[in-house]
Amino acid sequence: MKHGFAFADELVPGIRWDAKYATWDNFTGKPVDGYLVNRIAGTTALCAALDLARKEAAALGFGLLLWDGYRPQRAVDCFLRWAKQPEDGRTKLRHYPNIDRAEMFEQGYVAAKSGHSRGSTVDLTLYHLATGELVAMGGDHDLMDAISHHGAREVTPAEARNRQQLCSIMENCGFSRYDCEWWHYTLKDEPYPDTYFDFPIA
Repeated sequence: MKHGFAFADELVPGIRWDAKYATWDNFTGKPVDGYLVNRIAGTTALCAALDLARKEAAALGFGLLLWDGYRPQRAVDCFLRWAKQPEDGRTKLRHYPNIDRAEMFEQGYVAAKSGHSRGSTVDLTLYHLATGELVAMGGDHDLMDAISHHGAREVTPAEARNRQQLCSIMENCGFSRYDCEWWHYTLKDEPYPDTYFDFPIA
């Protein structure tokens, strides 16, 4: 692991994770370049802030489930190549039902230079500590649609409150939200704001 980075599960006790891009369960439909193990990595500063968020969430009866953290630049390059390939429909209905592949970049759902590659951005959700069930958020990870935006009118009042609960926890612990994706947060005081890393997660 590069100096200044760590696996989240080593520094955040009790954290849950499912590194989507290390699996077949993501919008490309297969494991993505650079994700060699199913673990979440990030800067040590990110992990410290996540531990604060974990404690705040636990006080409210919630746990944190991480979907992505540090993302190698080679993974982003893989997304760019995938977006240029012919549509096969395998993941479209679930992840981008109302747009074309290329529009993911145009509409800000995927970036050619991702904040994830700086190591201090995380994709996550809440789950109920009592049952282990995910909290209803009105849409899954990487649903590239207006329903995923903060303030989306299509979600139920309960789902909107749940999104706001996650947002409050994360903002209280030093993160900024991304308006187009309810699950996406970046550490405000990130240690490498201008560096895009490309070492693999291994």
